[in-house]
Amino acid sequence: MPVFCNIDDKHIPLYRIVWIADLPHFCGDGECQREGQYEIRLEQSESVWASLPEHDAAVEALQCWLLGQQQEDESN
Repeated sequence: MPVFCNIDDKHIPLYRIVWIADLPHFCGDGECQREGQYEIRLEQSESVWASLPEHDAAVEALQCWLLGQQQEDESN
């Protein structure tokens, strides 16, 4: 069961993730460097920005982690 996911060359502990954006960022500002990336909000109002493959991997890692937690709870 994974404990970390790799986002923007950082190993992020899954328990720090508060939410993951379902849609890519779009603000229309010509100087924006985050256009098309997905925000992943961490605790303490921090964010990291993910590409689509990193976004999908983070969602999958969280789902596996949650299913693992539920299976442990059911066996106890």
